[in-house]
Amino acid sequence: MKTLFKNFLSNSRPGRSQSHQSHPAPILEDGGEQVVYRCRKQRGVNLGSWFVLERWIAEAPFRLAAAPGQSDLDVARGSDAKEILERHWDSWITDRDFEWLAAKGINAVRIPIGYYHLCGLDNSILHNTDFQGLEGIFQGAWIRLVNAVETAQRYRIGVLFDLHAAPGKQNQDSHSGTSSPSITFFDSRSNLKLTIRVLRILVSALRSLRSEHNPPVNNVVGVELLNEPKPPSHSALQDWYAKAIQELRSLDPTLPIYISDCWTSDDYAGFVKSLPPSSAPICLDHHLYRCFTSADNSTSAAQHSASLTDPNAPTPQTFARVAGNLEDAGGSLVVGEWSGALNPGSLQGPIDERQERKRYIEAQLDLLERYCSGWFFWTYKKEQPGDQGWSFRDAVEAGVFPGFVGMRSTKSLRADDSDRTARKLVSQSSAIGQHTSYWTQYPGNYEHWRFEKGYSQGWEDAYRFLLNKDTSHAVVPELGFKGSWKKKRAHEHGTEDGFSGNLWEYEHGFEQAVGDARLDFQKAYC
Repeated sequence: MKTLFKNFLSNSRPGRSQSHQSHPAPILEDGGEQVVYRCRKQRGVNLGSWFVLERWIAEAPFRLAAAPGQSDLDVARGSDAKEILERHWDSWITDRDFEWLAAKGINAVRIPIGYYHLCGLDNSILHNTDFQGLEGIFQGAWIRLVNAVETAQRYRIGVLFDLHAAPGKQNQDSHSGTSSPSITFFDSRSNLKLTIRVLRILVSALRSLRSEHNPPVNNVVGVELLNEPKPPSHSALQDWYAKAIQELRSLDPTLPIYISDCWTSDDYAGFVKSLPPSSAPICLDHHLYRCFTSADNSTSAAQHSASLTDPNAPTPQTFARVAGNLEDAGGSLVVGEWSGALNPGSLQGPIDERQERKRYIEAQLDLLERYCSGWFFWTYKKEQPGDQGWSFRDAVEAGVFPGFVGMRSTKSLRADDSDRTARKLVSQSSAIGQHTSYWTQYPGNYEHWRFEKGYSQGWEDAYRFLLNKDTSHAVVPELGFKGSWKKKRAHEHGTEDGFSGNLWEYEHGFEQAVGDARLDFQKAYC
């Protein structure tokens, strides 16, 4: 721990976080179950081909689809579309799936949807789109999405809604709604405006779920603006992102918003840092795959694994840099899609394919757990079983994916544990001593009392999450969106005790304590 602590400090010099007066910290809603859902470490899966269909995942819904039979629009234009879709929506994912996921430590799901799945809230959103006239076919989707959220909450699973298909298509793939390769989303002002309107409708409806339902629906963890957009320029997409974020913030300032990084993480981390401060984090979604390019295919599985575990390799370096920049802005790095899939070219030679895939998954998990506030495996299952690379369920049952993720407590917890208080004081005293000793090497005007206050607050906030465990499966929630919480607490501290250039000491104490509290919990209760 001493080495880790010193490495942390040596990478964080005074002045790194001194923008509190000119750039006030985000203030998260401070209380209630909803905060735990939204700001805990998200360990999740995508529920692929539930609403946005993909034929390679689920073949059955396409049996009567119109040619070429690859997209939601093709299914909707085929025979018996309403009956086929509603039967699929009602059977592809059920209570038993959520129960199984919760038992494996999964605490979040990402649900891809198309704008047409929201026509049950407002039919007019389909006017002058590819889906005009198909309102009757998709009317029943919204009530099933509501049921999905309610079912997930019964198993303490959070839900991230991902707009996978926008009007006019934001990428050329058939999972963007139609089989046409044309991308008209960015070329049409009406499509850009309509998509913001669709997102406003979604966010307003999700807010109503909390206020109008009993018990309240608290488990919506965020909304992703677009899946894998392919813009003509990054400035065009970022301009649209900024407008959409502003509109949604006016409706719900506490809702985390997820945006795709278009595989240029540094650029979009800079964009997040340029945004006005907000009440909840902007989460940068990166998709991590190593099976599509010619370079991927000519790289062995072992090399892929090594490139993800070597801290000096490009991907870990990028993750470390981007995660740090986002935390400084009160944001977070999330990997919204990843898998165990490898191209056959990566599995050549006399190797144990199962072991290589297991190592590859472990390498990715280690990377994601270290730098990300959350991750979502693609995908939960496939219609044809046995694909250990793409199907989470098959990977777990084959033993190439861990049977449980996250922490699981084995001992009873008490909110007023006096032993825990004593352990906190010992840990805090040690951390303060190391902090003070380290900075004596660099003469300057310090306020080490700020480190102490930050440490105390960080410990308490970390335990606030850790004690909110799922009693049915002993799943322990961990503070995952540390950047937002750190900025929130530092801003509160600065307001109370005066902003200064040494506010970075408070942040260092807070960050150190969150990690120490997690280790303490592991030793004491797991």
